[in-house]
Amino acid sequence: MIFSDSFVRLARWLVAAAIAITIAGCGEKVQKLPRLASTDVVVAFGDSLTYGTGAAENESYPAVLSQLIGRQVVRAGVPGEVTAQGLRRLPQVIEEHRPRLVIVCHGGNDMLRKVSDTEIRSNLRAIIRTLKERGIAVVLVGVPKPALLTSAPEFYAELAKEFGIPYEGKVVTGVLYSPEMKADPIHPNAKGYRRMAEAIAELLRKAGAV
Repeated sequence: MIFSDSFVRLARWLVAAAIAITIAGCGEKVQKLPRLASTDVVVAFGDSLTYGTGAAENESYPAVLSQLIGRQVVRAGVPGEVTAQGLRRLPQVIEEHRPRLVIVCHGGNDMLRKVSDTEIRSNLRAIIRTLKERGIAVVLVGVPKPALLTSAPEFYAELAKEFGIPYEGKVVTGVLYSPEMKADPIHPNAKGYRRMAEAIAELLRKAGAV
């Protein structure tokens, strides 16, 4: 089915309006994080969105975030990785980098491959639990399902609430609905990654981490 330009513009406007209304009406309290020392390591953990596919390495969101918060942010993203693979990789990442905080942005490839929400939720829960059990602070970033009108699945917010961790559930959707912020249909460009970094930096400030 081919959609007219006017329909696509209307759909994008509706999504942008919905996001704006949600943000404006969101008065939820941000969960607090321990203050990061200047020497503490932050790990950005995920797939191609964390790796920075679509932009140069120094334009990836972890690189920009490091500049914004004045802390080392390790770019631990593997393009094409699904959450089950991420769960298996996590212990090695923890051992290598000894992070104080991990930003988890994962699940997009699972959804592209039609992995069930139940399985994605289970793997993300195990990732978060592994970190929490080792005394590592966690921030969760939601990824939208591939669709014309979409948002991050509810299980992201539910997991954040379950574990009492800060959650950013809107920025990736907003970036991927903005043509000027995209390198291709599923990846941001440098401008989009900067927007992600800015949103996460703001969340970290509100949570008291920086």
